[in-house]
Amino acid sequence: MNQRHFKIHKPYGYLSQFKLVNPKKKRLLGELFDFPEGIMSIGRLDETSEGLLLLTTDGKVSAKVNSGKIEKEYYAQIDGILDDKALNQLMEGVELSHQGETYISKPCIVTKLAKPPYFPDRTRKIRDDRHGPTSWISIILREGKFRQVRKMTALVGYPTLRLFRVRVGDIFLADMKAGEVEEVDSFF
Repeated sequence: MNQRHFKIHKPYGYLSQFKLVNPKKKRLLGELFDFPEGIMSIGRLDETSEGLLLLTTDGKVSAKVNSGKIEKEYYAQIDGILDDKALNQLMEGVELSHQGETYISKPCIVTKLAKPPYFPDRTRKIRDDRHGPTSWISIILREGKFRQVRKMTALVGYPTLRLFRVRVGDIFLADMKAGEVEEVDSFF
């Protein structure tokens, strides 16, 4: 069987899925492109997150990316200006929970971005400067638990307002427009 691979700039408001039992007016990735049978997303981005999403028909590629060996980089707009104490907490790992299970996030790389990255305005406004300052950080992880970046920043006192995945391994979002799909020969 000839495997197929795609990268997509997942827009705000879409689920990283192709089918739902009870869709309730949810927007799914299949609305953006005529994907082949058996396509699956490699990892997920929640409905309010944006950015790079890899899709494949090859389960082995999906397992490799999700194995913890491949870096995933996110840009997060956070509420406030991250202080050094919170920065160090994020890098060392914080205690998270999911479905009653607690775990410590693995150490990661976190940097403050000197200037905000350029992303087009979102269809739903976040908020404006009257509500206080915001800043952008880069977080590089080798794991990707349920809503992990959002949980991590909230736990150290800086909730995530907008979240973009910009890189998976050496594959970059680059200049793709929201909703754009690109077929590639392979990922890794």
